[in-house]
Amino acid sequence: MMTECVCNPISSRSKMAELLFETYGVPSIAFGVDAAFSYKFNQQHGICTEDGLAVCAGVTTSHVIPFIKGEPVLEACCRTNIGGYHVTDYLRQLLSLKYPYHMSSITWEKAEELKMEHCYVALDYASELEIFQKGKKEAEEKTRSWQLPWVPPPQEEAPSEEELARKAALKEKQGQRLRDMAAAKRSIRITELENELHGLKDLLQQLDQAEETEISSILSKTGYDSRQEIESATQKITQSLRKAKGEQNETEERIDASLAEKYPLTNVPDDMLTPEQLKEKRKQMFLKTTSEGRLRAKQKRFEEESMREKQNQQEEEKRLENPELYLEQLHSRFRELTEKVEQRKRLKTNGARTNGNQNLSGGVGRGERLNAAQKERMRLLTTAAFDRGKGEDTFGARDEDWQLYKLMSKDNDDEENGQEEDEAELARVTSRLQDIDPTFVAKSDTVPLQGTPELPRFRPLTAEDFQIVIGVERFRCPEILFQPNMVGVDQAGLDEMAGVSFRRLSTVDDAVKDRISNSVLVTGGSSLFPGLVPRLEAGIRQIRPYLSPLKVVRASDPILDAWRGAATYAASLQFATQTFSMQDYYEKGEGWLRQHHIQYTL
Repeated sequence: MMTECVCNPISSRSKMAELLFETYGVPSIAFGVDAAFSYKFNQQHGICTEDGLAVCAGVTTSHVIPFIKGEPVLEACCRTNIGGYHVTDYLRQLLSLKYPYHMSSITWEKAEELKMEHCYVALDYASELEIFQKGKKEAEEKTRSWQLPWVPPPQEEAPSEEELARKAALKEKQGQRLRDMAAAKRSIRITELENELHGLKDLLQQLDQAEETEISSILSKTGYDSRQEIESATQKITQSLRKAKGEQNETEERIDASLAEKYPLTNVPDDMLTPEQLKEKRKQMFLKTTSEGRLRAKQKRFEEESMREKQNQQEEEKRLENPELYLEQLHSRFRELTEKVEQRKRLKTNGARTNGNQNLSGGVGRGERLNAAQKERMRLLTTAAFDRGKGEDTFGARDEDWQLYKLMSKDNDDEENGQEEDEAELARVTSRLQDIDPTFVAKSDTVPLQGTPELPRFRPLTAEDFQIVIGVERFRCPEILFQPNMVGVDQAGLDEMAGVSFRRLSTVDDAVKDRISNSVLVTGGSSLFPGLVPRLEAGIRQIRPYLSPLKVVRASDPILDAWRGAATYAASLQFATQTFSMQDYYEKGEGWLRQHHIQYTL
């Protein structure tokens, strides 16, 4: 005895018969509709009558079969390819889209379990949606949560005051040790530089006292090629020694004097030099200019480093005097600099969005954010263009005309210099706050501009992040049994299929239709959803005429009643006369299966 759903394709029945006869050697088989067996089994127990309607919501299909005098009217049956499988798949898809980072936990088996435990059919789908949309208390009561496995991270205990004092003392001890090591290393370095400087000075004094014939032999012993090389080495060691001692470097006049001695031809007039000396003079001028640039750059870097060290030393003294006041002043300075840098960036961004005379962003335009120097240059350019455009263009004929280019070429004005200084100061203050304030969190950039979303900050995961909340999905997924178009299936729902079956019983009188509507049996695994029977009864009542009798009941066991009914039928004496034997299969072929029907009335 093989059960099948109504309107099953003949090809499926043929393949099953071929498998049973040719592979397993079954002597005879019979095919019957599972919903009909379930209806007949419940009829024997008095749950439904011989005239009625079987509504079966199965796994992959749902169908409606009317019964008259105990026999199914297959011409009036109706089928939809929607069942419990599609409800489970729809629930899994919704939860996977809602929680993509927990997709591996939302398996098919877990979705099936959640469907059977928590899903229900809403009596009024629109009203139920409105409850969850408005966030009423009733919606919170109907919401369910599924807690995924989660292990809280270990929490570190706050250190005690004794531990903090011990760490501070250890840190101070290590810092003092590093300072002592640095001082000793610096002292050794100063001693080595002084000894080397004394040696070079003695060598220069020896060269001054030696005769011209002895100079080459003295230089060969020392490894230097000329007196100028010794003087250059002396100058470098002197600068290194002053830097190690923390003293100021030599002045600009001293540098110029040294360069003048090194390059003597640069100060001699050209008319007093021979052609060979003029070539040498040009070479010395180039070398002197290059040396001056390098020396001035070194001097500037040294002064900046000295000033930075002095400033850090002063700030450290302030911090040691009053740490709380110093920290508060540093935070105030940080906020002030941040606001200035952000203001400049906002002005530039708003000005760049302007189009002609209309400011689309609502901010200031370029003309409103020019400083005094820029406005003066714009005035000069406009005046020159106006004056020179009246007649013949004679701009450049006079020397004062070229002063305009000098004014207009000042790209690095005070505002840009001030911006660079503010950004450098902001970076220094930020670095200082990171060193002394453990609670300070530096921004990766300034505050985002208007319209730019701020990136979310990282936070530790909690148990709520591992919860699957099921709210509207509880009744949205089973709703596809009544509205298959929600999942793209353009077919009728359960209540509409019942109306189609009634309309197909056009030759039946109204009295029989009333008896059929008074015995509607709901079977199948999907009929176990809470609220399905009242919803189906309300849907059929809207289809049936006014005051027509209507009774919708659920089967005693919607899942196993079909098997029990088939087992009862197979145990009867009539079953042997309803089967299709192997001999009939080989003689009549698969085409005879199209005409095979059993009689359900025993």
